Amino acid sequence: MNVSKIIKLHFLSFLLVFVLCPRVSAQDDDPNPGRQTSFRSELWNGLYTKYRIGEKLYFNGEYHLRTRDQLVNNLAQVYLRFGLSYLIDKSLEVTAGVATPLYWAPKEYELLDASFDKMVPQYRLWQQLLFVQSLSRAKVYHQIRTEQRWRRDWLVDSPFELTFRWRYKLATYIPLNSMKLQKGTYFLSLNNEVFVQSGKTIIRNPFEENRTFLGMGYILNENIQFQGGYTFSFQQRPSGIDYVNRGLVRFSVYHNLDFTRKKKDAVDFQPLF
Repeated sequence: MNVSKIIKLHFLSFLLVFVLCPRVSAQDDDPNPGRQTSFRSELWNGLYTKYRIGEKLYFNGEYHLRTRDQLVNNLAQVYLRFGLSYLIDKSLEVTAGVATPLYWAPKEYELLDASFDKMVPQYRLWQQLLFVQSLSRAKVYHQIRTEQRWRRDWLVDSPFELTFRWRYKLATYIPLNSMKLQKGTYFLSLNNEVFVQSGKTIIRNPFEENRTFLGMGYILNENIQFQGGYTFSFQQRPSGIDYVNRGLVRFSVYHNLDFTRKKKDAVDFQPLF
């Protein structure tokens, strides 16, 4: 398969995602009376750091503040993720780490006749494989991530339960005012990610979520870049018949540094949402 056919295949995949997402949203009018679909708006702010600490070794940090309900009415999450990445070569990277998100109870819990905790922690281990392709001016990324999650309900004294999540993201960056991603470049960012889960407590919703992102970014210099955009998220809840459509407005800053004594050539990777 030649390069032009590969490019067409990837962009056809993105086109299908954007065509199908409105169809999913339209299912809010499903005649099945047992099915319930709600919508929630959220604002996600993130700081992503990637620091070179060895010739092929990097330390990754993510720091997120997420609010919800008309974007900013209520706190949703404070999310911390850390990991170590190893570059097998310039097109393949492996990462492993930990994450400790904090979740605030949704307002529905205030209607329950039961005691609940306003905030609960979650503990995760995660592993990731990232493969990058250069296709003409664009770059295409394949991200495979596995997670082991210890999580609990907000109801008081709920136990922590172990579940597993499997994620695949297809993403692309397309420079708009230059031939490659470099200082001073504005770029278009597209990605779609599928989430599935498993575990003893996962019975009715092995499919957890699908996220589609469209945004733009700017590379200020080799250390700092910015991205902003919109994510449409479609989630299936544990009941199997309840669904949540989320509109996520996203702003992120990326910071890269090289702490090695002998500076190496910059690795041609761009961070992903």
